Amino acid sequence: MTILWMLLPAIAWGVLPLLVSRLGGRPINQIFGTAIGTLIVSIIGQVILHPTINLTAFLMAAVAGAFWIIGQLGQYIGYANVGVSKTMPISTGLQLVGTALVGVCLFGEWATTAAKVIGVIGIVLLVVGVIMTSLHDRQEQAGDNQTRTIIMLVLTTIGFIVFNAIPKALSASGIAIFLPESIGMVVAVLVYMLSRGQLKIMRERVSWLNVLGGLVFSIASLTYIVSVSQNGVNTAFVVSQLSVVISTLGGLLFLHERKSHRELILTLSGLGLVVIGAIVTTLV
Repeated sequence: MTILWMLLPAIAWGVLPLLVSRLGGRPINQIFGTAIGTLIVSIIGQVILHPTINLTAFLMAAVAGAFWIIGQLGQYIGYANVGVSKTMPISTGLQLVGTALVGVCLFGEWATTAAKVIGVIGIVLLVVGVIMTSLHDRQEQAGDNQTRTIIMLVLTTIGFIVFNAIPKALSASGIAIFLPESIGMVVAVLVYMLSRGQLKIMRERVSWLNVLGGLVFSIASLTYIVSVSQNGVNTAFVVSQLSVVISTLGGLLFLHERKSHRELILTLSGLGLVVIGAIVTTLV
């Protein structure tokens, strides 16, 4: 059962990009549905488990949820622009690098010289892996679009980094912060929709279909919390990063995203480096 809890987050987070891509709609439809689905699950969890949380932690968790929307919206835009199989390795690698650096700078991780050396090696592997997955043959056709998408992912990944960092500063359990995080997500989505003049998407069927995305995300988040309690933070986190393998290969196999032979080799090799880099940076 321990192994199952360890694998479920990776499976669910790996399936999420494939699911929302299949459900369709624009990124704004997808992010709205995902946020609403997450809120529904968090309310059910609150009613059943009754976790407690103080006001300060509640507000910080809500802010974390709002920043998650920035990162996830960036991913959804990436899926639409360059595909799941290209977006996920880049986004995951950037998250791992950013989260590792925040851990070192703000939380004093990698305290010893040996840990710093090993950690830097892990980050280098991550960066090289991300670069390899972003290389392509059709420079004249896809170059500008991909460059813009990579820049967008770099900027929006800040949202994921903040989302991952805030819970480390809180003493509340993962279950307790799940509801305020989801409330922050919904508020952020509504603000985004209002700023874009897109409140009408709440009347679109595809927006509500994407609630399934929120249910899958919630499964990943809740099982990850259980995995951390049973397997420890490092093991749970490293295994959860296998989601990038599932989503990348799923994009190629199930969404029929095309790559040349050279691009495929570079993507798979880069993917391997991202996974190895994740293991190195979280086990130092």
